Amino acid sequence: MEQPEITDKDREMALFCKEQCPICKQGRKRQRGLLYWFVKNVEPRLGCPYCAAYEKVYGRKAYEPEA
Repeated sequence: MEQPEITDKDREMALFCKEQCPICKQGRKRQRGLLYWFVKNVEPRLGCPYCAAYEKVYGRKAYEPEA
């Protein structure tokens, strides 16, 4: 299966999600609580473009811990 092309805009949006989004940042860090639950269960339904870019660039969901 071919990987989708990652653009500079995707990288920029993924970096925002990783370093500046307070909801995703706390969800990844703590792995529990309201923000984690929100990013894991509600965000996919809302379709946040920053979380989608994070998944595309880093290959994991926005709520999954960093390696």
